[in-house]
Amino acid sequence: MARRRPSEPTTETLFAPEAGFPDFSHEEMLLARGARFVAGVDEAGRGPLAGPVVVAAVRLDPDNIPEGLNDSKKLTAERRDALFETIMASAEVAIVSAPPGDIFTRNIRGATLAAMARAVAALPCTVDRALIDGRDIPPELPCPGIALIGGDGRSVSVAAASIIAKVTRDRMCAIMDCDAPQFGFSGHKGYGTAAHLAALNLHGPSRHHRHDFAPVAALLVRETVIEMAD
Repeated sequence: MARRRPSEPTTETLFAPEAGFPDFSHEEMLLARGARFVAGVDEAGRGPLAGPVVVAAVRLDPDNIPEGLNDSKKLTAERRDALFETIMASAEVAIVSAPPGDIFTRNIRGATLAAMARAVAALPCTVDRALIDGRDIPPELPCPGIALIGGDGRSVSVAAASIIAKVTRDRMCAIMDCDAPQFGFSGHKGYGTAAHLAALNLHGPSRHHRHDFAPVAALLVRETVIEMAD
Protein backbone atom coordinates (compact mmCIF):
# COMPACT_ATOMS: atom_id res chain seq x y z
CA MET A 1 0.00 0.00 0.00
CA ALA A 2 1.34 3.42 -0.93
CA ARG A 3 2.20 5.57 2.04
CA ARG A 4 1.10 9.18 2.28
CA ARG A 5 3.90 11.67 1.78
CA PRO A 6 4.39 13.89 4.87
CA SER A 7 3.63 17.01 2.84
CA GLU A 8 0.18 15.81 1.78
CA PRO A 9 -2.82 17.20 3.68
CA THR A 10 -4.67 14.70 5.83
CA THR A 11 -8.38 14.83 6.49
CA GLU A 12 -10.46 14.00 9.51
CA THR A 13 -14.12 14.54 10.27
CA LEU A 14 -15.22 15.38 13.80
CA PHE A 15 -18.79 14.71 14.87
CA ALA A 16 -19.12 16.55 18.16
CA PRO A 17 -22.29 16.62 20.25
CA GLU A 18 -24.46 19.69 19.90
CA ALA A 19 -23.47 22.50 22.22
CA GLY A 20 -25.08 25.75 23.25
CA PHE A 21 -22.15 27.94 22.25
CA PRO A 22 -18.88 27.38 20.39
CA ASP A 23 -15.70 27.05 22.40
CA PHE A 24 -11.96 26.66 21.93
CA SER A 25 -11.82 22.93 22.72
CA HIS A 26 -11.16 21.72 19.15
CA GLU A 27 -8.36 24.22 18.77
CA GLU A 28 -6.89 23.24 22.14
CA MET A 29 -6.94 19.58 21.13
CA LEU A 30 -4.99 20.33 17.96
CA LEU A 31 -2.55 22.61 19.76
CA ALA A 32 -1.94 19.85 22.29
CA ARG A 33 -1.15 17.50 19.41
CA GLY A 34 1.62 19.83 18.27
CA ALA A 35 -0.06 22.34 15.97
CA ARG A 36 1.27 25.88 16.31
CA PHE A 37 -1.48 27.71 14.44
CA VAL A 38 -5.09 26.59 13.93
CA ALA A 39 -7.54 28.45 11.69
CA GLY A 40 -11.30 28.28 11.33
CA VAL A 41 -12.83 28.48 7.86
CA ASP A 42 -16.41 29.20 6.83
CA GLU A 43 -18.38 30.63 3.93
CA ALA A 44 -21.40 32.80 3.31
CA GLY A 45 -23.60 32.78 0.26
CA ARG A 46 -23.71 29.27 -1.20
CA GLY A 47 -27.47 29.33 -1.67
CA PRO A 48 -28.34 32.73 -3.22
CA LEU A 49 -29.18 33.23 -6.88
CA ALA A 50 -26.84 36.21 -7.16
CA GLY A 51 -23.60 37.61 -5.83
CA PRO A 52 -20.36 35.94 -4.80
CA VAL A 53 -19.74 33.23 -2.29
CA VAL A 54 -17.43 34.69 0.38
CA VAL A 55 -14.99 32.66 2.46
CA ALA A 56 -13.09 33.74 5.55
CA ALA A 57 -10.22 32.06 7.36
CA VAL A 58 -9.50 33.23 10.92
CA ARG A 59 -6.67 32.41 13.30
CA LEU A 60 -7.64 33.62 16.74
CA ASP A 61 -5.15 34.70 19.40
CA PRO A 62 -5.69 32.11 22.19
CA ASP A 63 -5.00 34.83 24.75
CA ASN A 64 -7.41 37.34 23.22
CA ILE A 65 -10.56 35.55 22.04
CA PRO A 66 -13.47 37.98 21.51
CA GLU A 67 -16.46 37.41 23.75
CA GLY A 68 -19.81 36.46 22.23
CA LEU A 69 -18.59 34.54 19.19
CA ASN A 70 -21.30 32.35 17.72
CA ASP A 71 -22.77 31.12 14.46
CA SER A 72 -23.36 34.31 12.48
CA LYS A 73 -26.96 33.24 11.76
CA LYS A 74 -27.72 33.36 15.49
CA LEU A 75 -26.53 36.95 15.89
CA THR A 76 -28.23 40.23 15.06
CA ALA A 77 -26.78 42.36 12.29
CA GLU A 78 -25.63 44.91 14.86
CA ARG A 79 -23.86 42.25 16.93
CA ARG A 80 -22.21 40.78 13.81
CA ASP A 81 -20.93 44.21 12.80
CA ALA A 82 -19.48 44.83 16.25
CA LEU A 83 -17.80 41.42 16.38
CA PHE A 84 -16.49 41.91 12.84
CA GLU A 85 -14.51 44.93 13.98
CA THR A 86 -13.27 43.13 17.11
CA ILE A 87 -12.14 40.06 15.15
CA MET A 88 -10.38 42.15 12.53
CA ALA A 89 -8.50 44.01 15.28
CA SER A 90 -7.50 40.97 17.33
CA ALA A 91 -7.05 38.03 14.94
CA GLU A 92 -5.34 37.08 11.70
CA VAL A 93 -7.93 37.13 8.92
CA ALA A 94 -8.05 36.34 5.21
CA ILE A 95 -11.12 36.92 3.02
CA VAL A 96 -11.65 35.46 -0.46
CA SER A 97 -14.67 35.76 -2.74
CA ALA A 98 -15.70 33.65 -5.71
CA PRO A 99 -17.78 35.71 -8.19
CA PRO A 100 -20.66 34.33 -10.26
CA GLY A 101 -18.33 33.62 -13.20
CA ASP A 102 -16.16 31.39 -11.04
CA ILE A 103 -19.25 29.68 -9.64
CA PHE A 104 -20.44 29.03 -13.21
CA THR A 105 -17.08 27.57 -14.22
CA ARG A 106 -16.40 25.45 -11.15
CA ASN A 107 -19.97 24.95 -9.81
CA ILE A 108 -20.86 26.25 -6.36
CA ARG A 109 -19.17 23.44 -4.43
CA GLY A 110 -15.96 23.64 -6.42
CA ALA A 111 -15.82 27.44 -6.24
CA THR A 112 -16.40 27.38 -2.48
CA LEU A 113 -13.74 24.76 -1.78
CA ALA A 114 -11.20 26.55 -3.98
CA ALA A 115 -11.92 29.82 -2.17
CA MET A 116 -11.44 28.07 1.19
CA ALA A 117 -8.02 26.82 0.13
CA ARG A 118 -7.02 30.29 -1.09
CA ALA A 119 -8.20 31.90 2.15
CA VAL A 120 -6.11 29.57 4.33
CA ALA A 121 -3.09 30.13 2.09
CA ALA A 122 -3.58 33.91 2.35
CA LEU A 123 -3.35 34.05 6.16
CA PRO A 124 -0.27 35.90 7.47
CA CYS A 125 0.84 32.84 9.44
CA THR A 126 1.48 29.35 8.09
CA VAL A 127 -1.43 27.34 9.48
CA ASP A 128 -0.82 23.79 10.72
CA ARG A 129 -4.47 22.74 10.87
CA ALA A 130 -7.70 24.16 9.48
CA LEU A 131 -11.15 23.55 10.94
CA ILE A 132 -13.56 23.58 8.00
CA ASP A 133 -17.28 24.10 8.57
CA GLY A 134 -19.22 21.28 6.92
CA ARG A 135 -18.36 17.88 5.48
CA ASP A 136 -15.92 18.72 2.69
CA ILE A 137 -12.17 19.25 2.83
CA PRO A 138 -10.84 21.51 0.03
CA PRO A 139 -8.53 19.34 -2.11
CA GLU A 140 -6.03 22.20 -2.54
CA LEU A 141 -5.88 23.09 1.16
CA PRO A 142 -2.26 23.95 2.05
CA CYS A 143 -2.42 22.13 5.40
CA PRO A 144 -4.27 19.18 6.94
CA GLY A 145 -7.97 19.96 7.23
CA ILE A 146 -10.64 18.78 9.64
CA ALA A 147 -14.29 18.83 8.58
CA LEU A 148 -16.31 19.96 11.57
CA ILE A 149 -20.02 19.38 11.11
CA GLY A 150 -21.89 22.45 12.37
CA GLY A 151 -18.53 24.02 13.08
CA ASP A 152 -19.80 27.59 13.37
CA GLY A 153 -21.74 26.52 16.47
CA ARG A 154 -18.91 24.47 17.98
CA SER A 155 -15.60 26.18 17.30
CA VAL A 156 -14.99 29.85 18.08
CA SER A 157 -12.50 30.02 15.21
CA VAL A 158 -15.10 28.80 12.72
CA ALA A 159 -17.72 31.07 14.31
CA ALA A 160 -15.39 34.03 13.84
CA ALA A 161 -14.89 33.04 10.19
CA SER A 162 -18.65 32.80 9.71
CA ILE A 163 -19.09 36.33 11.05
CA ILE A 164 -16.35 37.77 8.84
CA ALA A 165 -17.73 36.03 5.75
CA LYS A 166 -21.35 37.01 6.47
CA VAL A 167 -20.65 40.69 7.18
CA THR A 168 -18.36 40.97 4.16
CA ARG A 169 -20.92 39.43 1.84
CA ASP A 170 -23.76 41.58 3.21
CA ARG A 171 -21.68 44.67 2.51
CA MET A 172 -20.98 43.43 -1.00
CA CYS A 173 -24.72 42.97 -1.50
CA ALA A 174 -25.23 46.62 -0.54
CA ILE A 175 -22.82 47.57 -3.32
CA MET A 176 -24.69 45.29 -5.73
CA ASP A 177 -27.89 47.06 -4.70
CA CYS A 178 -26.41 50.40 -5.73
CA ASP A 179 -25.43 48.94 -9.10
CA ALA A 180 -28.77 47.20 -9.75
CA PRO A 181 -31.37 48.75 -7.39
CA GLN A 182 -34.30 47.12 -9.20
CA PHE A 183 -33.46 43.79 -7.55
CA GLY A 184 -33.29 44.87 -3.90
CA PHE A 185 -30.10 42.98 -3.09
CA SER A 186 -29.63 44.82 0.21
CA GLY A 187 -32.82 43.23 1.53
CA HIS A 188 -32.79 39.61 0.36
CA LYS A 189 -29.00 39.32 -0.16
CA GLY A 190 -29.52 37.47 -3.43
CA TYR A 191 -31.68 34.67 -2.03
CA GLY A 192 -34.68 33.49 -4.02
CA THR A 193 -37.41 35.40 -2.19
CA ALA A 194 -40.73 36.13 -3.87
CA ALA A 195 -39.73 39.76 -4.39
CA HIS A 196 -36.41 38.76 -5.93
CA LEU A 197 -38.00 36.24 -8.27
CA ALA A 198 -40.59 38.81 -9.34
CA ALA A 199 -37.85 41.33 -10.13
CA LEU A 200 -35.87 38.66 -11.94
CA ASN A 201 -38.84 37.81 -14.15
CA LEU A 202 -39.54 41.48 -14.81
CA HIS A 203 -36.02 42.70 -15.55
CA GLY A 204 -34.14 39.55 -16.51
CA PRO A 205 -30.81 38.50 -14.97
CA SER A 206 -28.21 41.11 -14.05
CA ARG A 207 -24.45 40.69 -14.21
CA HIS A 208 -24.57 39.71 -10.54
CA HIS A 209 -26.78 36.66 -11.07
CA ARG A 210 -25.50 33.10 -11.17
CA HIS A 211 -26.29 31.77 -14.62
CA ASP A 212 -26.13 28.11 -13.57
CA PHE A 213 -28.72 28.42 -10.78
CA ALA A 214 -32.12 27.07 -11.84
CA PRO A 215 -34.39 30.17 -11.89
CA VAL A 216 -31.72 32.24 -13.62
CA ALA A 217 -30.81 29.49 -16.07
CA ALA A 218 -34.48 29.04 -16.99
CA LEU A 219 -34.81 32.73 -17.80
CA LEU A 220 -31.67 32.69 -19.92
CA VAL A 221 -32.99 29.71 -21.88
CA ARG A 222 -36.30 31.51 -22.39
CA GLU A 223 -34.52 34.64 -23.63
CA THR A 224 -32.44 32.56 -26.03
CA VAL A 225 -35.54 30.87 -27.43
CA ILE A 226 -37.23 34.24 -27.95
CA GLU A 227 -34.15 35.63 -29.73
CA MET A 228 -34.01 32.59 -32.00
CA ALA A 229 -37.71 32.93 -32.79
CA ASP A 230 -37.20 36.58 -33.76
